[in-house]
Amino acid sequence: MRKSYELAELDDVHLKDNPLEFFQLWLDEALEAKIPEPTAMTLATVDSHLRPSTRIVLLKGLDEGLIFYTNYQSRKGQELAGNPFAALQFHWVELERTVRIEGLIEKTSDAMSDEYFHSRPRGSQIGAWASPQSEVLQSRDQLQAEVTRLEQLYADQPIPRPAHWGGYRLMPERWEFWQGRPSRLHDRVRYQKASVTGGAGGPITWSIDRLGP
Repeated sequence: MRKSYELAELDDVHLKDNPLEFFQLWLDEALEAKIPEPTAMTLATVDSHLRPSTRIVLLKGLDEGLIFYTNYQSRKGQELAGNPFAALQFHWVELERTVRIEGLIEKTSDAMSDEYFHSRPRGSQIGAWASPQSEVLQSRDQLQAEVTRLEQLYADQPIPRPAHWGGYRLMPERWEFWQGRPSRLHDRVRYQKASVTGGAGGPITWSIDRLGP
């Protein structure tokens, strides 16, 4: 199967000095295009034997990094505890675009995790407690029974955030923006973290390179 990519170009004149600003532009365009699941991203981690694994998570916030939420005791949580580096990838098929991000992972603050948890639908809050994520279930009935128990336990009262559930932030060290072009001569632009000016917490400067397709 072959497809000719002809929707857009990635010219230098359109780039921003800060890759996060440029990513926000592309994300806004994906949202405006109403493509399915525009905030879905592949998260790649490695285990203690350096074997990689991937799964889809949802982008839930942008500040100095990219934020998502999950179970800290899940496979990805255990792998991130052992090696706090990860990669993310967005694939916006309808726009013929891909964005890849690599960097260090850190947990968000308890306050941020609490705020997001309590913004979720009540069923999702129950689910965060009920699911022993990545562990073996004896049956679907086991999961449903735990949901029923928790619904009765927290009936008519707020549901607290589980200590094993919360947010992660990927702090980018490398970005790559890919725009499909005809004849497989795609546009690829890489941002790499060059330095931090003004001491810890100061502005980051980025080197920008165009890569061969």
